[in-house]
Amino acid sequence: MSSPKVVVVTGVSSGIGRATAEKFVKRGCRVFGTVRNLQKAAALPGVELIEMDICDDGSVQSGIQSIIQRAKRIDVLVNNAGTSLIGAVEETGIAEAAQLFDVNIFGMLRTVQAVLPHMRSQRSGRIVNISSVLGFLPAPYMGLYAASKHAVEGLSETLDHEVRQFGVRVSLVEPSFTRTNLDINTPQAGMEIVDYDRERGLALRAVLESVKGAPEPDSVAEAVVDAALGTWRMRHTPAGQASLLSKLRRFMPAGPVDASLRKSFGLK
Repeated sequence: MSSPKVVVVTGVSSGIGRATAEKFVKRGCRVFGTVRNLQKAAALPGVELIEMDICDDGSVQSGIQSIIQRAKRIDVLVNNAGTSLIGAVEETGIAEAAQLFDVNIFGMLRTVQAVLPHMRSQRSGRIVNISSVLGFLPAPYMGLYAASKHAVEGLSETLDHEVRQFGVRVSLVEPSFTRTNLDINTPQAGMEIVDYDRERGLALRAVLESVKGAPEPDSVAEAVVDAALGTWRMRHTPAGQASLLSKLRRFMPAGPVDASLRKSFGLK
């Protein structure tokens, strides 16, 4: 009888990460979930919680090593932990942009670099990076977030080319708006410029309305589990709006896509 897959999911305190960890448990995997503060984290049945701050090199190395010591292997890494930001590009301070990239791209890089030596030695593994539809279809007033997810996409494709020689594959999951605390409580850029007030307000209202009508994280979690345990392919878009947007971006001319995007955000 084969041993269960050992899965690591970052950011399981809520939302997509929590739903994903639960689904891996139901599939019979041994699941480790990372949280920034173990004392404040709510228990998750079947999931072994590990304290790990993806913005801290030492914390990431220590967390991953503790998992390897306990489970002796890591078969799947899901890079789910992330943050968001809304505001015009001109309004976004360098420190805000740096913090966003430190979480969304460098945090992912830290966990990948901590896990890969082990995956290389065992000659197998799957890495699943959570991107976004904004990783292929940038939206107004979400420029820095979109830029970070474009970086996730580019890094993931490159990484897959490099590590497949070791039996390791990398995939992307590209969700649209999802009803999570991250989307509901999206922080705004701190340096507001009056000239952007009207359109920024329209864009923010459009985002909030989209989140209100968005599905729960369950369908995204299903896509993550499929990416981790199913037949490999690079991109996975959850059913619904994400899948539709992927097809529109791929097959429709740029002009109609641009017009449709602006209309959905209430922009002329």
